[in-house]
Amino acid sequence: MKFFVLSIVVAFFLSGCSNWIYRIDVPQGNFLDNRDVKKLRIGMTKEQVIFVLGNPVVQDSFDHDTWYYLYEMKRGMRKRGEDFQRSLIIHFEENKIANVDGDFELSEDFMTPLDQ
Repeated sequence: MKFFVLSIVVAFFLSGCSNWIYRIDVPQGNFLDNRDVKKLRIGMTKEQVIFVLGNPVVQDSFDHDTWYYLYEMKRGMRKRGEDFQRSLIIHFEENKIANVDGDFELSEDFMTPLDQ
């Protein structure tokens, strides 16, 4: 009986040591800043989008007019926050931005082309 109680007490105290192990955060994909996303305008070319946001993580092999910017953060420890994902999907028509979907807010000037 003493052995059983002692093993329960030891297991209880060792479970408190789990926060001593440092685990790193694991970011994956394109980290996009809201300021950069707000620079997007309808009618921008693919080259202009690459200049502002960088290359996309995923380019659809069958649809060259859809680009996916994906970002995922897996936290190593819960006290640094929750895991999260963000995405931005850009649709092109004739090599120019036609539509943007995702988790980011676009600027009020998005519908105003750059050349005006």
